[in-house]
Amino acid sequence: MRRALRQRAERAGRRRLMAHEAEVRDELGRLLARLPEATGVLAATVDGLVIAHEASDVHAETLAALSSAGLGIGLRLSDAAGDRSFRELLVRGEQGYVALYAAGPACVLTVLAGPRVNVGRLHMEARRSGAYVAHLLAGGADDREDA
Repeated sequence: MRRALRQRAERAGRRRLMAHEAEVRDELGRLLARLPEATGVLAATVDGLVIAHEASDVHAETLAALSSAGLGIGLRLSDAAGDRSFRELLVRGEQGYVALYAAGPACVLTVLAGPRVNVGRLHMEARRSGAYVAHLLAGGADDREDA
């Protein structure tokens, strides 16, 4: 009985997150417009389900699953360091960056960017979008001036 209730609550939570897909996708588009060096962006649930994405050369479901795993690693690293407030994780490769940002308790924002991106600007813009996505998914209204 408890298991069935928990599963029902989880499904309701996922439906609530997915109900904001269009608004989240709009924010992802605005992030790409503000950060031209970004090559893709994805918002996913913490358990690896795609909410919305704007990434043409990437398999969204795979990136969402890996983002969830990266979030878990980031949380464990933060916890091991004595800081239980994970915010972001940045991975740098030869072809560019993958940045993960906690967007509230239920979402992870993943940004892909080329090697010439200004990392400070990447953080500033992604944090701004992550905060807005968290606001949307928490049930906040679309009250942005530039929306």
